[in-house]
Amino acid sequence: MNLTKLFGMQQALDQHIEEKHQLQESDLFSRKVLALLVEVGELANETKCFKFWSVKPSSPKDVILEEFVDGVHFILSLGIECGFDRKNFEVNALASSKDVTEQFLYLYKTINDFQQSKSFEDYVTVMGTYLQLGTLLEISETEMEQAYFAKNEVNYQRQANNY
Repeated sequence: MNLTKLFGMQQALDQHIEEKHQLQESDLFSRKVLALLVEVGELANETKCFKFWSVKPSSPKDVILEEFVDGVHFILSLGIECGFDRKNFEVNALASSKDVTEQFLYLYKTINDFQQSKSFEDYVTVMGTYLQLGTLLEISETEMEQAYFAKNEVNYQRQANNY
């Protein structure tokens, strides 16, 4: 995954939003963490992985992919907020020994750890855990990138329409 390109696109979007809403001097870290947690919950809801009481299948892959990339946006944004976009690192979507439900729970833990520490190591763990979740959801890195590009465009359109 081309993190340099994604970070650049996210930084431009963040700057656009912050200028439009006059938030350039605001500390948005906590709000972005909460936004990420909400997006992870929305993704979990679409997978229905925890709904043992329901016979309904998960949402279609395109819906899950769109929810997934919402999380990518906030993970990148948090990295920018902490200055990690200037570091040279690679994170890959590795296989996980956890099932989808366990991966979601572990992801929440890693996000909480990062929220407390703001450390680069915990950030890389969040990103890696999220990409592992994508692998468990059968989302390829190519699909992640393409969906990110498409959703980034939608986010600009939403800002233009005062979303």
